[in-house]
Amino acid sequence: MKIKIFAFALGLFLCINVISAQTGDLLIKNATVLTVTKGTRENTDIWVQNGKISRIDRNIPAPKGVRVIDATGMYVMPGIIDAHSHIAIDAVNEATAPNTAEVNVGDALDPLDVSIYRALAGGTTISHAMHGSANAIGGQCQTIKHRYGTTDPAQLRMEGAPRTIKFALGENPMRVHGEGNKISPNTRMGVEQIFRKAFSAAQLYMKAWDDYKKGLTKVAPAYNLRMETIADILKGNIIIHCHSYRADEILMLMNVLRDYGINKICFQHVNEGFKVAPELAKFGATASVFADWWAYKFEVYYSTAYNAAILTRNGVVTSINSDSGELIRHLYHEAAKTQRYGDLTDDEALALITINPAIQLGIDKRVGSIEVGKDADFAIFNNHPLSIYAVPQMTIVDGIVRFDIKNDPEDIRVDIDPKEKYATYYEDLRNHEYYGCMSGVMELFMEESYASYLRYIYSKNHTH
Repeated sequence: MKIKIFAFALGLFLCINVISAQTGDLLIKNATVLTVTKGTRENTDIWVQNGKISRIDRNIPAPKGVRVIDATGMYVMPGIIDAHSHIAIDAVNEATAPNTAEVNVGDALDPLDVSIYRALAGGTTISHAMHGSANAIGGQCQTIKHRYGTTDPAQLRMEGAPRTIKFALGENPMRVHGEGNKISPNTRMGVEQIFRKAFSAAQLYMKAWDDYKKGLTKVAPAYNLRMETIADILKGNIIIHCHSYRADEILMLMNVLRDYGINKICFQHVNEGFKVAPELAKFGATASVFADWWAYKFEVYYSTAYNAAILTRNGVVTSINSDSGELIRHLYHEAAKTQRYGDLTDDEALALITINPAIQLGIDKRVGSIEVGKDADFAIFNNHPLSIYAVPQMTIVDGIVRFDIKNDPEDIRVDIDPKEKYATYYEDLRNHEYYGCMSGVMELFMEESYASYLRYIYSKNHTH
């Protein structure tokens, strides 16, 4: 019996990995195609070859041996893209210093995370796996394709996606380092100086290497991965994605970046972005926001559900993100809220979860809209995706069906142990503070706070 189970597991492992490495051929027939960038096309077929969109037309003949999906009465949109997520990574925060630019969450991807499949069940095909917001300058992030089923972390990485890095303003880096570790930054003005010191040091580091290469110095500078990463930001090779809430701090960081000639930045959350929308547009910054999520702590007290619409109307490339393993399944509903709060058109609302996040991640030439030559990433719905009655029926990544509501088995976990009734990992209730941007930090912070409280009580009781 054990041999049979082992053989089955080995066969499943090999099968999954062969599938994950492939791209697909298929034909979608008779759909209402929401291209996002080129309007809506009724009763239209999409022909996919080798994971790419080859043709968009009516009455495309079905090639022999190719899977045909009858989408009569259904809606096909580009795969949804989440510009701010923490799924599929082993750790979120390297909270050991205000600047940890050398680390990369892409080095610790978790392909077994069932949240990837749940994201697919909501039509989301790509997400931006981000470092957390414990540091003013956090680690590098990773754009991933939801190729669920693989056990190889490398299969999740989106080939050719630009490098990105996480910055953070405000309370999180202040309380982790200033309040928690008694080091800078302890204030919002201290956060600014972390950026300036890092950029200035990287400029000197680049000059030292340039002098060495020109023969002006005989000894090469010591290689420093943290400095190399900051230098690449200065060179424009890395896009900054910055955790932000307050308008004053958003303006502050734009001033810092302007001083150092940096212009590639997407402000994340940016709850008070509506206050500085013209300034964001003038700088060329983009914004990735929540639809109607705020007031979960004091610095996020002030916001509005009209934020995305106001930013859009002011010419800021705006997306709606999840920052949640749960909300990532409902981004089409989140986008629809902008039609209630802001009266955006269908294409404008859908752009918030497709082409706009693609632009923010630097991958819009490949994904984010349904156009010939782009990756065959689709979400198929039974109703218009902005309708409250919409339910995803099928999600396709690189031409391969990764979610099928009608045919997928009940237990879709990759790490199934035949002897266990439940998953081999423990899942519990999750909230934004403990399992979002501050994952892995809040627990330690609360423990230290409790320890400090006990020390205080002890000192009071033993003073006299």
